[in-house]
Amino acid sequence: MRIGELAARAGTTTRTLRYYESRGLLPARRDGNGYRTYDESDLRLLRQIRTLQDFGFGLEETRPFVECLRAGHPEGDSCPASLQVYRRKLDELDTLIAELGAVREQVGRQLARAEAARAALAADATVPGGPEPECELGGGPR
Repeated sequence: MRIGELAARAGTTTRTLRYYESRGLLPARRDGNGYRTYDESDLRLLRQIRTLQDFGFGLEETRPFVECLRAGHPEGDSCPASLQVYRRKLDELDTLIAELGAVREQVGRQLARAEAARAALAADATVPGGPEPECELGGGPR
């Protein structure tokens, strides 16, 4: 098949395919007229790349999976190098989850302080003639 058909079947663009080719992820075969030619195995490589990228893997992180498929394995993640990439990605995700958890705790503490300060202002407002607390962004009393 030609590059346009492969791009359409893979749900991508010919420009993307040429980029993958330049990065060595997609083979660069040409017919007698100089046109790029592809087969079903190339479509399989593209689907593997796109699936991994949808999961947040960088393009270079897909290389071991592509090489595994090219080596004739039934799945791109059946080779040791692919499994190592999975492990690294899980470690990266665990680190990000921990960082997000710490940020969430900080935001929760800030919210609690802000609510306590607002409650103190509201208590002062119950004094006869005291002002009703207003939002600094407009919106009036709460």
